[in-house]
Amino acid sequence: MAAQQGAAARPRKKYTWLDAVRIALLSIGSIAMLFPLLWMLTIALKSNNEVFQIPPEWFPKEMQWSNFVTGTKEINFWQTFVNSMFIAVVCTLGQVVSSVLVGYGLARLKFPGRKLWFSLFVGSLMLPGFVGMIPLFHMYTSLGWYDSWLPIIVPAFFGNATFSFLFVQYLKTISVSFDEAAKIDGASDMYVLTKVLVPMALPVIVTMVIFSFQGSWNQYLEPLIYIVTPEKWTLSLAMASYKGTYATAWNLFMAADLIYILPMLLLFFFGQKFFMQGLGSVNSASLK
Repeated sequence: MAAQQGAAARPRKKYTWLDAVRIALLSIGSIAMLFPLLWMLTIALKSNNEVFQIPPEWFPKEMQWSNFVTGTKEINFWQTFVNSMFIAVVCTLGQVVSSVLVGYGLARLKFPGRKLWFSLFVGSLMLPGFVGMIPLFHMYTSLGWYDSWLPIIVPAFFGNATFSFLFVQYLKTISVSFDEAAKIDGASDMYVLTKVLVPMALPVIVTMVIFSFQGSWNQYLEPLIYIVTPEKWTLSLAMASYKGTYATAWNLFMAADLIYILPMLLLFFFGQKFFMQGLGSVNSASLK
């Protein structure tokens, strides 16, 4: 009863014409963003003849749910799915842990040349990724890592400049007094990082996890260069080889592609709250 009275006592928000324009623009933008996904779904549920029908029909006459089963059988889908999942999880773990350690060192520890190292990290973001492609290829082949996952996994454990920068910027929003209070009680730097700062920096860490998993899951160039054996392929390579002898069955391809993007959609769906908090805090710290 009291809750009902409190709800009745609260004044209702008055919407202006600016609010209506904002809602209309957001609705149009959301439709534009969702349209490719909905179009993929309709093609995945059509027969191959309906895909090329002119004029196109928005909804299939009969739902072809078997396309999701047949589409995964056309290529070695589930083995490459497991390969990609393993690589993505290990790379995400390596990038996030190493970047958190590097970011903590650059943000909190005082040592000679700290500003120089931070400038080098930020400056490395300006370099395109293919600059070191040839020397890295020679180094990995000389180590005997060709046709293996090691050239993809091992570099993930040596930090990521973008994630380290994000963590440094986020730590600027956390007062140093928390560190000092823990150290007065005898806490080590590792304890301060893992027990004090990491729980407080959970939004930016979730942001790093989402970005890292998406990058590892979608990476195509490195597996294409280093992996030759089809049994070791990632799902991105398998999807790129998805074509018939004379034509591509686009309904089967779209069905398999929807399963391919499903892990990323689920990860962002469950982590979007922390994702927005993390980016918002980093942006506010950058403006200071």
